[in-house]
Amino acid sequence: MGISFGKKKSAPTSRVTEQDKAILQLKQMRDKLKQYRNKIETKLVNEREIAKELVKSGKLDKAKLLLKKKRFYENNIAKTDQSLDNLDQMITNLEYTQIEHKVVECLKVGNESLKNLHEMLTIDQIEDIMDDTKEAIEHQRQIDELLGNQLNEESLDEINQELEEIIASSMPEVPTHEINQKVKEKVKEKETSRARVPVMAD
Repeated sequence: MGISFGKKKSAPTSRVTEQDKAILQLKQMRDKLKQYRNKIETKLVNEREIAKELVKSGKLDKAKLLLKKKRFYENNIAKTDQSLDNLDQMITNLEYTQIEHKVVECLKVGNESLKNLHEMLTIDQIEDIMDDTKEAIEHQRQIDELLGNQLNEESLDEINQELEEIIASSMPEVPTHEINQKVKEKVKEKETSRARVPVMAD
């Protein structure tokens, strides 16, 4: 029994670009600088309190040395803030450049689509369609005028008369012969009843 070897599946193409990696590294560095800055600020607060205690204890030299160290930390904070500003600006520029690149790609696709549509329908074809449309509209207008001229006053009278005939024929018929027969029977009954009444003698 032979051994069959299946084809190795190709690894999926990564969608992470070099720009994405650069932005990620810049953000990681920014986070580290923020942590460093927070750490220095905490030291500044603590060493200031220590310097106060040294002054109270009369240890002015140590307090002065501690304040010099504090000034060094303050300079580091200023440099850190400048670095953070530079990193934020770089991250913003890279992200905006990515957006611009996507916009350009979309415009490129749109231009290609427009080009294909223009190739499918030339200027001459558009002009022919417009001419055909104008001819169809003019033809319909002529038909409307002919129909309008034929409907003069005499034709309108005939139309109204025909409409009245249709309305009259649609109404239910009244059975006049049955009504006349019933009226005659009632009159006859009255005459018969009068004849049967006896006449009283004076």
